[in-house]
Amino acid sequence: MPAQKSTNTKPNIPIIYEDNHLLVIDKPAGVLSQEDNTGAPDVLTLCKRYIKKKYNKPGDVWLGLVHRLDRPVSGLMVLARTSKAASRLSEQIRNNKVDKTYWALVEGMTPMEKTLVHFLEKDKRSNHVTAYKSKKGRAKESRLSFKTLKQSAHYSLVEVDLQTGRPHQIRVQMAKEGHPLWGDYRYGETGNKKGKDLGLRAVKLAFDHPTTKKRMFFEAKAPNLQPWNFFDY
Repeated sequence: MPAQKSTNTKPNIPIIYEDNHLLVIDKPAGVLSQEDNTGAPDVLTLCKRYIKKKYNKPGDVWLGLVHRLDRPVSGLMVLARTSKAASRLSEQIRNNKVDKTYWALVEGMTPMEKTLVHFLEKDKRSNHVTAYKSKKGRAKESRLSFKTLKQSAHYSLVEVDLQTGRPHQIRVQMAKEGHPLWGDYRYGETGNKKGKDLGLRAVKLAFDHPTTKKRMFFEAKAPNLQPWNFFDY
């Protein structure tokens, strides 16, 4: 993994790595990836503000958002600092050359390893995704595999590798298997403690540097916050 760079002029988002082409961050849960009509804090605005301040840049700062994490999801994201980097990273994503690994805290006792295949369909009006066991209508095939890392009496911590990148994919597929995520009331959390952070975190990210072509690997530690302090790591 490349040496991590630190700075005293960070925004409220930890900067994991930066160079002239890239910015790799650890997105906190609850922060939008991109601005919407709510006016809530978002990654793109905060990171542009960070670059503008650190490098004393005049005018608007260009920064490319090449992928997103849902608002309640925390963890690793890469942003492009040039249009060329944005184009090359987007191409890698389209060609499944960007590896993304997640931790999910789910209800119940999961098998030690499993691959899940479902067909997911999103209702754009409600922003709700439905999973089917077989092809139906416009539903798209969705694949992931997971392995179980730790278990308690009622919860399992699983490491998930995505083979496809569908909206809400991990949340929906795990819920379909009877293992909804901690704090995911949209897709089947059965607890009554509203306000819990979603138990989903992007913990590993790998891609080819857009100019050097060197393979880059990043890993984000679990924060000492609920639900990630549920287990001793």
